[in-house]
Parts: sequence; C-alpha cells; structure tokens
Amino acid sequence: MSDIYVPGIKSRFNTEIIVEDLMKVERIPRDRAEKDIETFQTQKTYWQDIGRRVNSLRESSRVLYSFQNPFNERIARSSDETVLSGIATRQAVEQERSFTVKQVAKADRFLSQPLDTSYKVDAGNYGFRVGDTELSLAFRGGTLKEFAEAVNRRGREKIQASVITVTPGTQSLLIESLVTGAGNRLRFSGASEDFAFGIGMGSRRVDSTRLIQEESVTVPAGSSVSLPSAIADEAAGTGENDGMVLSLETSTKLRPQDQIPSAPQGPAIPPGGSVSYGGVTIENDSSSVPIPAWSPPPVPVRVDDMAMLSLKFTDGSSASLPLVRDSGEFIKSEYPLSDIAGGKTVSSVEITNNNTHRDVSIRNVMIFDPEAVGDFHPKNAVSTAQDAIVEMEGIEIRRPSNNIDDLLPGVTVIAKAPSDYPVRLTIEPDREAVKESIISLVGNYNRLAAELNVLTRKDDRIVQELSYLAAEEQADMREKLGVFSGETGLSQFKNTMQRAVTGPYPTSAGQELTLLAQIGIGTDVRRAGSSSGYDASRLRGYLEIDEKALDAALAGSLPAIQQLFGSDTDGDLVIDSGVAYALDTLTRPYVETGGIVSLKTGTLDSKINQEQRRIATLDRQLEAKEASLKKQYGQVEGAFTRMERMSDSLDQLGQRMQSINNR
Repeated sequence: MSDIYVPGIKSRFNTEIIVEDLMKVERIPRDRAEKDIETFQTQKTYWQDIGRRVNSLRESSRVLYSFQNPFNERIARSSDETVLSGIATRQAVEQERSFTVKQVAKADRFLSQPLDTSYKVDAGNYGFRVGDTELSLAFRGGTLKEFAEAVNRRGREKIQASVITVTPGTQSLLIESLVTGAGNRLRFSGASEDFAFGIGMGSRRVDSTRLIQEESVTVPAGSSVSLPSAIADEAAGTGENDGMVLSLETSTKLRPQDQIPSAPQGPAIPPGGSVSYGGVTIENDSSSVPIPAWSPPPVPVRVDDMAMLSLKFTDGSSASLPLVRDSGEFIKSEYPLSDIAGGKTVSSVEITNNNTHRDVSIRNVMIFDPEAVGDFHPKNAVSTAQDAIVEMEGIEIRRPSNNIDDLLPGVTVIAKAPSDYPVRLTIEPDREAVKESIISLVGNYNRLAAELNVLTRKDDRIVQELSYLAAEEQADMREKLGVFSGETGLSQFKNTMQRAVTGPYPTSAGQELTLLAQIGIGTDVRRAGSSSGYDASRLRGYLEIDEKALDAALAGSLPAIQQLFGSDTDGDLVIDSGVAYALDTLTRPYVETGGIVSLKTGTLDSKINQEQRRIATLDRQLEAKEASLKKQYGQVEGAFTRMERMSDSLDQLGQRMQSINNR
C-alpha cells in the first residue's frame, strides 16, 4: 500500500523525507546553539550555587566578629531552675550572686461555692478593680459560662473568669486577677459585690486591720519605746490570730566609733614677770604646777543586739520577733501572728535598743488580714495577691512581679518558688552560642570547599570522599566534575581560602593561641599524632573539629578565641585581623553588588541572549529554506506530472491514429 500514489495526497518521490533530510543538515548550527544555551544555563546555575555557598560562608564569618557577635552574648545559669532562673542580655556583666526566694508574687484568685448548672446570673452593671484599673461590665443576664465569656471580653489583660465543673451537675466560677503584687488586689463593686457574696465567693466582714503606728519613730541607742496596739477591746478581733499578719518597716543608722580622748594639757601658767631699775632688769623664776600621771578611760564595751523587737500580750507575757537587719533604707517585714502569738491578744509592740552605736527607726506598724479586701473576705481564695520577696546577698528585695529586671544590669531575675536555701545565679558568656557559630562557619567552609574541588577537578575520588552525600546528591556532583577546570580564578580562590583558615593571627594569649588548630579546628586534628599513612582526602582543605579540644578552649580562653576570629590590632576600633575577618575580606568581592559571581552570571546571560537571538534568526532562515525546498520539489513534481500527462495524451493519440489506419 505504501507504493500507491494518490495525487495531491502523497508525494510520488517522497519529497517530504528528502526535504526533512536536507533540513537536518541545515539545522545543525541551530542545534549547536541550543546545546550552547543549555551549557550556559548550567554554568550559570553552578555559578549561582557558588555565590550562595560563598555568601553563606561570608555571613557566618561576619557573625563571629560583627557588633552582634556571640562572644558578647550572656547567659544566666541557676543552681536550681525550679526555684529561681534568669535571663541575661548582652549588657549583663559576668558575675555570681546568691538569692533566697522567700515568697513569690501572686494574684488574687477567688472561687465560688459549687453551683447548679442551671444557675443564672442576673442582669446588671458589674464592676471590678485591679490596682488602679477599673473595669465595668453591663451584663444582660445569662448562664455562668456566658458571664465568664463577657468578663473575659472586657478583661483587658487584667482579669479573667472561668467555669470549673466540680461534680456532675455542679460548677464553680473562678474570677482571677492577671496582675500580681500586693498593690493589685481584686475588688468588686456595683452588682459584682452582691453577686460575689451570693455565690459564696466571699463574706462580708468588718475590716480587722489595726494600725498601731504610721509615722516613723526613732529609738536611739540605749533606749526603748512601747507602741500600744489599741487596747484589748479594739484588738479583740486579733485574739484568734487566724491568718492575721503583723507588718512593720525598720531602718538602722550606725553611729561613729567612740574615740579615745587624748591626755589633758594641764592649766595655763602665766609668766613670772620682771623688774627694771637703772637699766638693769631682773626676771622672776617661772611658776610650776605638778601634773599627775594621766590614765585614759577604758574603751566602752561595744554592744550589738539586733533582737530589738518583741510583742507584749494582754496576759503579761511576751514573745521576741526575728532579728532586725541593718539597712539605711526602710525594710518591710511581715510576721504571721499564728506562729508567734499562739492565740493571745497583742497589747503592744516593744522596741528595746540595747545597742551602743546603732539607732533604729520603725514605722507603718499594723496588724491585718492579708486575704481580706476591705470588708470582703474570700471564702475560697485559691491564691492571695502578694509581692515577691527575694533576698540577694543578704539584702531583701520586694517587687510586685516575679520577673525582677532592676536588680542586676541587663539581667531579669525570675522567682519561681520559695526556698529555705540560697540559689546561685551565675552570669557568664554563652559559650554554646559561640560554639554553634564556629561550627556553622566550619560547615559552610567545608561545603564551599567541596563545591570548588568538584567544579575545578575531574577526579571521581573527590565525590567518593563526600560520604555524607546521598546517592542522588553524589550523582549531581559527578555531573559537575571539572566543569570549571579552566577557571584558574576559582582554584586560586580555593587556595587562598585554605591559607586564611590555617594561617596565624595575633591574640592576647601570644604563641599559645594563634591558630585554629590550637582550639581543635584543622585539616587533620582528629588524627593528630597517628601514623595511619597517606590520605589524599586530607589534602583537599576540609576542616575538622575536635569537640573536646574546642570545649576546653572555650572554657578557658574565650577572649583570645574572640581575637582569633576578629580583633583590632591598631586601636582604631575597627576589626582588621582574624580568621573570620580574613574570610569576609576574601569572599566579599565574589558576592557584593557587581562582584565576580554577578559578572560571571551576567556574562552568561549575555551569551544566552546572543544565542537566543541567533536561534531566532536561524529559525527564520530555516523556515524560508524549508519553504523554498518544498516549493522547488513541488515544482519538479508538478513538471513531472505534466510531462506524464502529455506522454499519456501522446500515447492515446498514437493509439487512435493506429486504430484509424487499421480501418
């Protein structure tokens, strides 16, 4: 069937095949241009990969000597993170402090009695107050859950409410302040006050606070003062001492040491006088007074007695309070009466100053119920608002928050739980951050070195040595082998980079620390001292890390290590030496705007554009050539067809003439 000729449908002489064969020859320059474009695009991709590797190395280098370098990072380490921790900034100073957490800051949290799930909250204007912040809620009435959701919408990060299922069919409402500190008590007003009493969250009680002494009273050395607590009938509310607390503030002032008097000078004796006559003067003998030997008085016995405070009770007995601490500023102290009074009624606070050189002042002496808020006494207080009390090196600090950021510059101390033992908080350099930055630098250096080794050499062993690569990654690397073997600039760059990480740099440690190898980083540090023979992979310039040696160096020589990576050698406050500085200087020309990588990719883009324009021209020429060939072969085939038709006509004419002659 393939030999059947159908005019107008199939060419008699297979001109399509002939034209296509001829066009294949004509398309050779175009195919070559397409392959050149693919090559240029591949080379551009490789240069872009180099640029990314170089940029990663440069960035990790800059991290190690820039203003935000990790050598200036600080970390706070606590001997007991469950009691106290810390957050240190770069402004923190290396130091170690001892803290004792006496009390953590808390906020008011009040719980209602169990209520039926069908309980409804009446409509009304519900008011709340936390510290100086007042909140008002106009509630239309509804369930406890709806009321809690309305409170949370208006809470403004000050209060929140939640509904807790106590037993199947009952639930309790928890209203809590979100602000800690004794000065941020949660108070109710308007409809919320009656509501709190109605759901058993609290009860109304007469304010039991007894102010004993508000103004400051100074008790000089060697004297005493009694502060009555408002006689027995007014103090009757404190007789049971249930939850009552004695609060007071004290300060001390040291007197100068007594000086030993010097020996007395004795009486002043007037001169004996004289008489003159006829130019002759006669002097009297000087008077004299015998002075007994002087014995200095004995030095007064110094008395230090910090047990100056005690409570006196209505039955005549008394109990001592803890020792007063020396402080030029007033220190607040609180003592639970249940631990001291034992159910007795306090009649007075006694200050007995037996010291010989210390005056004591006392003020704001009161007895109060810490859980009560005015006349509101919570029945189910989950927690009561209180300040954090932390003792640092014997100095008591009181703050409304557990996050204390004004004790140590650049350090936030976080109190977590009370303890009866001191906790050490150490502020030190963040050596882990430094180590991670160094490891990142070494990793980026090795990745770039591997990329350059593969691109500039045609040795399959280079890929085999990269054992950490997956099979697909190794296959991709093999495609890159020797692509830039003619790029001498890359080979020089690789060699210069290797010299930068193996050369010496000045540090404050002198010859003891001038090389990366001295902190456990080198081309063969893990095999130092071994005699395992020649290993070609060790000559590629890859860096290794001896982690134990690096940890030891970071622990003992951190300032010198910082100088090893970047230091100012001429005192102009500009880094001009170090491994990281050298790598940054070396890599900058490659990745900066208009740098080597940019120029290379730009040149390749120009070649790609040039070849694309050439291909477009060749396409037009090939299209015209193909049309010309088809036209020419079409004309030949048409002429042949006409000749064939003429031959057929002549044959038919001859047949007719022969037929006529035969008649």
